[in-house]
Amino acid sequence: MNNFKEITAQKLTLNPFTKIGKEWMLITAGNQEKFNTMTASWGGLGVLWNKDVAFTFVRPCRYTFEFTEESDFFSLCFFGEDCREALNLCGTKSGRDCDKVKEANLTPVFVDGVPCFEEAKLVLICKKLYAQPMDKAFALTQDVTKHYGENEPYHTMYAGEIIKALTKE
Repeated sequence: MNNFKEITAQKLTLNPFTKIGKEWMLITAGNQEKFNTMTASWGGLGVLWNKDVAFTFVRPCRYTFEFTEESDFFSLCFFGEDCREALNLCGTKSGRDCDKVKEANLTPVFVDGVPCFEEAKLVLICKKLYAQPMDKAFALTQDVTKHYGENEPYHTMYAGEIIKALTKE
């Protein structure tokens, strides 16, 4: 983490619609002994309860879900286009079946015990504030259901206070 500079969340200049929705991020949770990561393109940044927060969504069937549920912290890592192949791999393979971090050629590092990656351009270390399973009864439009099969569980939403923002940009 020698190449990273800590900034406040208010100094972030990213466009979350591009950074999350188009360029993607890795959600990582666990500890130095065991962790998992997954690619995500759903999420947001904002303010909740007067705290700078990041929102992310994880399906219960994803291996990362177990780690996110058990951990008090998670990281969101954003990369350059040179890591697109790694993000594709982390979004299609399960950490249950392989060492996808190794296969993706990513270097895990730990910030205050929270796993993240040396190759990231931006790392947000988040303390879990709130978790809520999404309920299809609250889906206000039918087009939301296209993201789910008939019996697939909806995602759990996590709101995490951004306690540390680290950047190389």
